[in-house]
Amino acid sequence: MSSTELGTAFLLAVAVILVLCRLVALLLRPLGQPPVVAEMIAGVLLGPSVLGLVLPSVEHHLFPAALHPMLYVAGQLGLVFFMFQSGYDFRLERIKPVARSAALISAAGSATPLLLGAGLTWAVHGSVDTSPPGVPLHVTALFVGVTLAITAFPMLARIITENGLSGTAFGTISLAAGAMDDVAAWIMLAGVVSLARGSAHTVVLAAAGAAGLVVLLTALIRLRGPALRVTERLSDEQLLLATVLFLCTAAWYTDRIGLYAVFGAFSLGAAFPRSPRIDRTIEATAPLSRILLLPLFFTYSGLNTDAGLLSDPKLLLFAVGCTVAAVVGKFGACWAAAQLGGQPPAVALRIGTLMNARGLMQLIAINVGLSEGIVSPSMFTVLVVVAVVTTVMATPLLRLWDRLDGGVPAEPDATGAAGASTPPPAPRSPLAVSTAPEGRGGSRSSSP
Repeated sequence: MSSTELGTAFLLAVAVILVLCRLVALLLRPLGQPPVVAEMIAGVLLGPSVLGLVLPSVEHHLFPAALHPMLYVAGQLGLVFFMFQSGYDFRLERIKPVARSAALISAAGSATPLLLGAGLTWAVHGSVDTSPPGVPLHVTALFVGVTLAITAFPMLARIITENGLSGTAFGTISLAAGAMDDVAAWIMLAGVVSLARGSAHTVVLAAAGAAGLVVLLTALIRLRGPALRVTERLSDEQLLLATVLFLCTAAWYTDRIGLYAVFGAFSLGAAFPRSPRIDRTIEATAPLSRILLLPLFFTYSGLNTDAGLLSDPKLLLFAVGCTVAAVVGKFGACWAAAQLGGQPPAVALRIGTLMNARGLMQLIAINVGLSEGIVSPSMFTVLVVVAVVTTVMATPLLRLWDRLDGGVPAEPDATGAAGASTPPPAPRSPLAVSTAPEGRGGSRSSSP
């Protein structure tokens, strides 16, 4: 295709993607699913699993092979902007009171599904097509374990944001644990890629680069005062340009060191100076990423998913086993670790529910595995099923816990122990939550 033809095809594809995402979101709204879940499902519907099966010529016309890289790049940009906004909304000062609980939850929620996923892959070796020829079994087993250990950090952030949970104890702990969880998972993924390539360079670069990122962000936090004074002298356009330049540089850096662009974007957002002008500048970019660009990444992943492969009974059974291992390993382990860390049962349930959502980051990781030749198309499809199922579970379960306990979960105090929390009067929504700061009395209602 010529550049002109490709540009025209891209515009048509974007229109189709946005319309289908909105239609699926409307259909799923009565089930309590946020738009992000609709975008995941819409991506699968537009791929070979549905559209390619029913109308293969239409799928080929709408999404020719030459268009796939464009969808990926546009989706990447959307991810970077969204994660920067999520990081900016996240308050670092909220981490300190919950750091101990978050670290414990992250460790349990990473180790357990990793062991279960690797063990299950090892057990089915020879009866299920898990890896391409020539790839050692231990590499594929570790890769599957790492993908099951991942928490969909951008997905988790979006569910928390869309449901108005940012100020709750379980929302804050889940974000902190999810950040730790995924940094560790991406370093482990870098290690698996290093094993596959027969070189330690990838994992060393990721670990060293992460340390360098911490140093740079610490310096930025210390220089927030002077940075704010500089921003006051910039026009609105100059401020937007400077923000985008810093954002693209941070995303490029973390992608180059093997931790993926979204971590640079989120980390920069968390450390970025804050002022009303910067608030307005960042808020102005939100519709572009959430409405236009993010759905393109889900479609890109859907184009690589072929659910027809699950017609093999053994592979279908393996997909069920992987899903069970993922839920038990992540939801169960995080719930238990949260209770051991001093969180009340209601908070622990919600933490386990949020941490169990894998969607976006698992899709990213398995795309890495596919491009590196670590996993077969069959295994790719199995892991997409795990990503969709565990993410779809999140919001209905949160609503179920709200109905069952009939109020707001108790907020922990600064030490992580349960403290008193007064439920807000007459919540307007099943997801109305307390947004009282941790360790302080009082609460106020908030609904999405």
